[in-house]
Amino acid sequence: MPTCYMSERTLITNGNVLLPSGLEKVSVLIEGTKIAALDVPSSVRHDKTIDAQGLFVLPGVIDDQVHFRDPGMPQKEDLWSGSRACAKGGVTSFLDMPNTNPQTITKQALREKLELASGKCLVNYGFYIGATVDNVDELTGADRTPGIKIFIGSSTGNMLVDEQAALESIFAQTTLPITAHCEDETTVRANRAALGDNLTIHDHSRIRDHAAARIATKRATDLARKYNHRFHVLHVSTGPEMESFRDHGGILTAEVCPHHLFFDVGDYDRLGSLVQMNPSIKTAEDRKALWAALHDGTIQIVATDHAPHTLEEKAVPYPASPSGVPAVELLLPLFLNEVAHQRCTLEQLGSWMSDGPARIWDMVGKGRIAEGYDADLVLVDMNLTQTVRNEDQETRCGWSPWAGTDLTGWPVRTLVMGQTVWANGEFEDKPMGHEIVYDHERGGYWATQ
Repeated sequence: MPTCYMSERTLITNGNVLLPSGLEKVSVLIEGTKIAALDVPSSVRHDKTIDAQGLFVLPGVIDDQVHFRDPGMPQKEDLWSGSRACAKGGVTSFLDMPNTNPQTITKQALREKLELASGKCLVNYGFYIGATVDNVDELTGADRTPGIKIFIGSSTGNMLVDEQAALESIFAQTTLPITAHCEDETTVRANRAALGDNLTIHDHSRIRDHAAARIATKRATDLARKYNHRFHVLHVSTGPEMESFRDHGGILTAEVCPHHLFFDVGDYDRLGSLVQMNPSIKTAEDRKALWAALHDGTIQIVATDHAPHTLEEKAVPYPASPSGVPAVELLLPLFLNEVAHQRCTLEQLGSWMSDGPARIWDMVGKGRIAEGYDADLVLVDMNLTQTVRNEDQETRCGWSPWAGTDLTGWPVRTLVMGQTVWANGEFEDKPMGHEIVYDHERGGYWATQ
């Protein structure tokens, strides 16, 4: 007779669990990689117990916009270091951008990147396929991807898609969800020429100004409406942009990043190029508008646009300094701190960081603590206050623009597909992540509420 092996069972007890219906004091039974049952008695058969007394159990964070630089730039980050940073920050799944070296612009490159990730990722992973001016055939046949990424401005070489005919072709001929970096290249170049020489870091927000963001976002959302094509606006940075997608029409969604919510142009004096990003940080009024839009649902989710560079690179005088901020391991703590100060709720975080991204990208089994869903969980201590320190960062670049900030509310344990990958400062020492699965027949955020 063949031997019958039963999946390991883990019981999480005594925690305040964030369910789709809200916070409840229930137990969570994990069997193998899945959530098997909720609110079961302690006598139920199980192999391990995790006592969550005094903690909150949240669905794992999904960061749908990271640049882990792998392959091509390991001195900044790779999939192992980036996924360790995820695990420490309570991020159980990430979606990585295609502007690596080589670029992820063919089905073959996508398959190779997925194969690379299978041997290097501590958390779950997925990769966008990138658009060029002439790769529509690759985009139409792609699978195993959340969607298509277009760089409408702010790119180099063949990944800059700025010509109207090329954009029309992508929106008209493809079916995968589309997302884009929206800054109008013509406006950016004109602003740069008008400012002349002797630029300072403050000029970054003058070059990449409100008009650059507004024009490109309207251009992309107009195309989405014309072709009834699902479109997700990345890293919204201005108030005026939101008029392009406030009426979502069932096809438009948007996100905001922590650097646009927590920094503004007044921070250049203090932090210089450490807060140099594309799109640039904007005014305090824009920050206020972005927070309001997140609260009223005009913007549905948050993501980091985690883009690490070395401190040596960042120290080069502007404009030679590169744009990008590391944030993946601080995304959840930054927002837990907002909860601690009663500026938002844990229920909102569950929507903005877990359920919302899963629905936008049609992820199977992700984003909720519910029976049958993947056991991607993070346990957080809302009474823990810690100071952000550069030397504590897992990201390979080893710095943070939030260094020196005291935050209240931190992850203390992260589970990926039922397995603890980080707890008490200790990491699992081998890849534990799984490839994310998508069901694009679901129809996205507005179809699955």
